[in-house]
Amino acid sequence: MVVFKFSKYGDSMGTRLLGAQIRADLRPLLDGKEKVVLDFSGIDTVTNSFADECLAKLLLEMSLDELKAKTTFTGLTPMTERSILTALKRRQIQILQNH
Repeated sequence: MVVFKFSKYGDSMGTRLLGAQIRADLRPLLDGKEKVVLDFSGIDTVTNSFADECLAKLLLEMSLDELKAKTTFTGLTPMTERSILTALKRRQIQILQNH
């Protein structure tokens, strides 16, 4: 497993710009054979817009099942988990409506 620590970018994940930057850093790891542990330890805030830009937009390139198979989460607070799940659900609904 490969551990991707979000804390190296700070303790607050709040902007689309940061989300795009982190997605660009994360994306090559998802092409590897190892599962990627998305480590949110020490992260106080994850906004819906960050979660959409960083994680949910990955659904434009791979299915939800593929994303689930390639990743696992650790260190989520209930609030950060809610933001991520909300962003993934919204993006998945949008993708399904457009196809």
